[in-house]
Amino acid sequence: MSKFRTHKCNELRKEKVGDEVILSGWINKKRDHGNLLFIDLRDNYGITQCIIDKENSHFKKLEKIQLETVIKIDGKVVERSKDTINKDIETGEIEVEIKNFQVIGECKELPLPVFTDIEYAEEIRLKYRFLDLRRKKIHENIILRSKVISFIRNEMNKLGFLEFQTPILTSSSPEGARDFLVPSRLNPGKFYALPQAPQQFKQLVMVSGFDKYFQIAPCFRDEDARADRSPGEFYQLDLEMSFVEQEDVFNVVEKLFLNTFKKFSNKKLLFNQFPRISFKESMIKYGTDKPDLRNPLIITDITEIFLREDVSFEIFKKLVKSGSKVRCIVTKNTKDKPRSFFDNIDKWAKEQGASGLAYFTIEKEKEISAKGPVGKFFSKDSLNEIMIKTEAKVGDSIFLACGKLEEVEKITALARDKIGKDLGLIDENVFAFCWIVDYPMYEIDNQTNKIKFSHNPFSMPQGDVNKINFEKPLDILAYQYDIVCNGIELSSGAIRNHIPDLMYKLFNVAGYSRSEVDHKFSGMINALSYGAPPHGGIAPGIDRIIMLLANEKNIREVTMFPMNQNAQDLMMNAPSSVSENQLKELNLSIKSKK
Repeated sequence: MSKFRTHKCNELRKEKVGDEVILSGWINKKRDHGNLLFIDLRDNYGITQCIIDKENSHFKKLEKIQLETVIKIDGKVVERSKDTINKDIETGEIEVEIKNFQVIGECKELPLPVFTDIEYAEEIRLKYRFLDLRRKKIHENIILRSKVISFIRNEMNKLGFLEFQTPILTSSSPEGARDFLVPSRLNPGKFYALPQAPQQFKQLVMVSGFDKYFQIAPCFRDEDARADRSPGEFYQLDLEMSFVEQEDVFNVVEKLFLNTFKKFSNKKLLFNQFPRISFKESMIKYGTDKPDLRNPLIITDITEIFLREDVSFEIFKKLVKSGSKVRCIVTKNTKDKPRSFFDNIDKWAKEQGASGLAYFTIEKEKEISAKGPVGKFFSKDSLNEIMIKTEAKVGDSIFLACGKLEEVEKITALARDKIGKDLGLIDENVFAFCWIVDYPMYEIDNQTNKIKFSHNPFSMPQGDVNKINFEKPLDILAYQYDIVCNGIELSSGAIRNHIPDLMYKLFNVAGYSRSEVDHKFSGMINALSYGAPPHGGIAPGIDRIIMLLANEKNIREVTMFPMNQNAQDLMMNAPSSVSENQLKELNLSIKSKK
């Protein structure tokens, strides 16, 4: 028995009534009823209500004590009366009569309340994160994180994967996000980089003859913060497999995700086999490669209809003739919606930087017609064609966007989410997973107008590798895939290119000479030259998985010690200045800003 406790604060039950016990924990809450003082004592595991009456010599001391002080209590377990039972806590049928107590950790005045989960200023929460982590919701989120990671480890072991650790100090990557650089003391003027991901190392593990690898890998990227992305560092389930095709990777990951999400959430899984959606189809139907499949709304391309003579919507017609696209969203049975509903969507679209969303509602008295600001521009025949193409019915409404392809994709994707939420179409009690597949190997860089890799440069192109038409690089598809859930991208992956000669050819299309490939990817290209197996993998983000399971909108709510938007740790004052002696050891000097 520990001198600090005989029981944890979630353990005592009616069977222990009459027992002498010792409890230790934080004072979560106090309620002073004059002759009686109630104290909720909290530890990592739960809460026990403790009571002390006015006759006890410790009453006045406990009455004045600061919340969140750590105390040890000696007392006796008593049964609560029926009308005072608290069903919200595990120990709700008993309480502990305090006989003696001892302060074992004093507490200063609190900068934020701990016993409530109400929103509080982020700066205060991050500066006093150790207090913030005591709060019930975030405390439970971090415990959930630990349990999920342990479960994933066990599942990966069951699936035959071995856990290996790859280096943290490595070489700078010429692709991807900005690196965090670490100066080398023993090699003056040279730098290590913290790994953006263990991409090359995990491929080298496969080349080394290991069959299935995984690790819960820390990754470091000097990126700006977003709600679903931490600045600086994050964790991913990194995995790689040898002698596999795309479907083999899918089978492993689907099994893992189904087991994990069924174990840790009561939400329904919409698909037991995740749909495969091509990148091209996803961009047309959802305007994004991160579709939320809980939303039934579909986007349709109706550009060709604006080439008809019986469509007199001149603004769109002129744009279409100059190369613009028209995409639309059909909303079912919205004929009775007030004008304000449609106008608000149009106004919202303008606030997003678009020119707005045109709209009309399909009606039928004697024949098909369209009601709304732009309805008069469409003939009966053109409306019939739109109805066939979009599967719209009488009583449905249609929102239209026109512009350059990227602009139209962006606004219709946002509008699909906005309208879906406004109409209450999205079931919040569902997880809808899908695979986005068939990514193009290359794309045009908007700034340089040159060909560049669209996804992962180490991916295997689709088709017969001996018959690839390098003259039409934008037609080359790759075995690259993303896994998406509820509109959140959880991971990217690929079947890797394990053929050095093919790698040289693919990099040449993106403007890399053979010598540049040898220089920038020397470790990889050299290893692949010594007999490499076909291999592939993926790396789902741990933080985003926990975010979904905890039903949180911001990744900081599931991260133990996150940074703020400016990549600063307010609690530890990082990044910080270093001494001249440290800089001197590293052969560095700081250039002062003018």
